[in-house]
Amino acid sequence: MMQSLRFKWSLTLVITSLVGIVLVGLLATQINSSEFQRFRDEEFETTIAEIAGDYFSEFRSFDNIERTLLEAGSRPWRQRNNENRREQKSPVAIVDVNGVVVKSSDHLKIDDVVSQEDINNGGTPIFAEGERVGTLIITAPRILDEAELQFLERTNRTLLIAAVGAVIIAVIIGALLSRQFLRPLAELTDAIGSIQQGKFDQRVPVRTNDELGTLAEAFNQMGEELQRVNQLRRQMTADIAHDLRTPLTVISGYLEGLRDGSLKPTQARFDTLYQESQLLKRLIEDLRTLSLADAGELNLTLLTVAPDELLKQVQTSFAPLADSQHVTLLVDVDETLPLVQLDRDRMVQVLGNLVSNSLRFTPEGGQIMLSAKRIEGMLELTVKDTGSGIAPEHLQNIFARFYRVTESRYQQDSESGLGLAIAKSIVSAHGGEISAESVVGKGTTMRIRLPLR
Repeated sequence: MMQSLRFKWSLTLVITSLVGIVLVGLLATQINSSEFQRFRDEEFETTIAEIAGDYFSEFRSFDNIERTLLEAGSRPWRQRNNENRREQKSPVAIVDVNGVVVKSSDHLKIDDVVSQEDINNGGTPIFAEGERVGTLIITAPRILDEAELQFLERTNRTLLIAAVGAVIIAVIIGALLSRQFLRPLAELTDAIGSIQQGKFDQRVPVRTNDELGTLAEAFNQMGEELQRVNQLRRQMTADIAHDLRTPLTVISGYLEGLRDGSLKPTQARFDTLYQESQLLKRLIEDLRTLSLADAGELNLTLLTVAPDELLKQVQTSFAPLADSQHVTLLVDVDETLPLVQLDRDRMVQVLGNLVSNSLRFTPEGGQIMLSAKRIEGMLELTVKDTGSGIAPEHLQNIFARFYRVTESRYQQDSESGLGLAIAKSIVSAHGGEISAESVVGKGTTMRIRLPLR
């Protein structure tokens, strides 16, 4: 429990809130006490200044004002003096308009001269009948009385209760927020556990537009891809078993008949056995090529080749078949293309597979164009036909192993369904990429991009 992310997140929120509330509480208490003290001092000074002004209006001087001030507002100092058991002068001093002390305090004596700067910074003006007659100067902080101390104590206690309440609310809100915040992660964890058990149809809801939402979208995309790959893997396994079983069944049936004498050995039956064994051999060789490519051990014999020679070689190889199907096979090459390093035989195999597929799906009178050009610093080889095209739902899977767009055509032509997968592996081994574009009823374009070296 203590190692869970929810516990750690909640604890982090609580500690952060607690530290913040404690600091705010201490600061608020300190400010409250200092501001209250300042307010009472200002109020006291104003009151004493008014009393002094009234006294001056009545007697036209500040002589013998000590008793009046003591009775009016200096009780806290007198109480402090009694507690300390020693008499001190009042901290209240009065200076006249010339800055001369006319009423002494514990720090200022009669006839002392106070600078104008000190008067402006620490004095309270005394007015009598609208005319300034002096300045009141407090030379020591005023002590709060019992009622004021009780008020401060009640205020600080209220702040403490509010702080405790804020901590409780922070804990509750933190628990709720942590649950809401970590809910997508819990859903992701559950979904990942299901995928580990082989349930690739798991998806999580995208609840937010932040990083967690992006993570959920990425997970869903990954889940869709895993589900698609898993389906292709299962289909590939079934196709391998089917493609191996069919020729083996034919070979086994003929051999059994020849062994028990129910079939007579004829040239046609031996030709059939040979064709089925060649199909098995080709299938096994294709699987071996793919396994080498997957392991990164597909050996390439790199040669310096001219792109036009490569395409013309493929054109020459397939020209008789194209003529027999009344399909035009053309070559269009940019003459300024530089030489390129590649495995000539492997690339002829790739292009031959693409042309073979195009011939299979291009009707009479159609056209297949082989072209080469430079695009963005890479060599692009293109095989474009005017055939029947490929539906969008099949286009994304055509490079998958044993994937068949039309099952009957491949079986009729003794194709294994590995040609495009092998083509992709060979192109990838060259550091390139292969892609397909197709429009149903108009044709297909296969593009190969290779780095120019």
